[in-house]
Amino acid sequence: MGKCNLDHSTEDVRKKFEAQMEWLPEDICALFDDFLNGNQTQEHLNEMFHLLKKYDLATEAEREERNKEIRFLLLG
Repeated sequence: MGKCNLDHSTEDVRKKFEAQMEWLPEDICALFDDFLNGNQTQEHLNEMFHLLKKYDLATEAEREERNKEIRFLLLG
């Protein structure tokens, strides 16, 4: 996944999550509020934003890889 030089806010990540949540697994959706309400580093916010970006357009294999990385950030 390409790196971006923009910093994304918690609100940016929340909006991206809300736009993609219908395609995300239920366990990920259930954990997302805790992630957004926690004190996340800028690095984690940026990474989560990019994992969610165009999630709906990703192949099934790419979604599975993203899901692993998203779960790691959510549970980390």
